[in-house]
Amino acid sequence: MKSFIYLNMELAEAKQKFIEAWGKLGSEWGINRTMAQVHALLLISPEALTTEEVMEALHISRGNANMTLRDLIDWGLVEKQHRTGERKEYFFAEKDTWVIARQVAKERKRRELDPVLKILDQIKEVQGEATDPEYTTFKKSITDISRLAHNVDNTLQTMLKAEESWFWGSIFKIFK
Repeated sequence: MKSFIYLNMELAEAKQKFIEAWGKLGSEWGINRTMAQVHALLLISPEALTTEEVMEALHISRGNANMTLRDLIDWGLVEKQHRTGERKEYFFAEKDTWVIARQVAKERKRRELDPVLKILDQIKEVQGEATDPEYTTFKKSITDISRLAHNVDNTLQTMLKAEESWFWGSIFKIFK
């Protein structure tokens, strides 16, 4: 019975459910919920939207909309467009999910993984006495974490350079 209800869902309701779900998913990934909701709105909009249209659709303030749109531009997920003869700015989201996934991975790597790698590379060179249990435990832990972080970095680099078909083909080979 539940699937029947969803089959008869109106487009407006389905859009709202998607925006809410994308917002929740974004917050699970460490992205601000409103940022994910604005991104979702722009993803499902066939045309670029103005700040006012985003504000109206999501019931958010101008300040929140401006800050969120600026953040989405910084992440490389949204572009600002100008139309000849108009003063308003329009915002358009990339629709290709592979491009979106690569861009999010690139930004998260830059913002989260790269600083950790830098710190790990600095502290793994710590000097100490090989007979000191505190030193050996610290050194082993940092070396292991650094190795893992560098493996994650190498995997992300491969994904960022890869084409979608190659990437998914490689993933499927792993699980065969």
